[in-house]
Amino acid sequence: MSGINDREKGFENKFAHDQEIEFKANARRCKLLGLWAAEKMGMDGQEAEAYAKTVVVADFEEAGDDDVFRKVRGDFDAKGVELSDHLLRKQMDDLLIKAREQIRSEG
Repeated sequence: MSGINDREKGFENKFAHDQEIEFKANARRCKLLGLWAAEKMGMDGQEAEAYAKTVVVADFEEAGDDDVFRKVRGDFDAKGVELSDHLLRKQMDDLLIKAREQIRSEG
């Protein structure tokens, strides 16, 4: 019985670790997206960093990526940045892959 319990505990630990990695990757992706979007809107330095933080915070509004998408899409529209929804979502996907790689390489 002990072997089964150890195996179950191992799966639980792996699941918790994977969830932590994914949480960190999502936060990193939002920051990277915010910095990228800030550059598109003509921001740099502290202004770009501050904007990136607002994108990270936007991710806590609801589950999934729609809250982040709406935030950046709305800001792009307000600033007159022309970029299709498809390309914005593709950038979000690409940056999530990059963020996962960065997080894994740090650990």
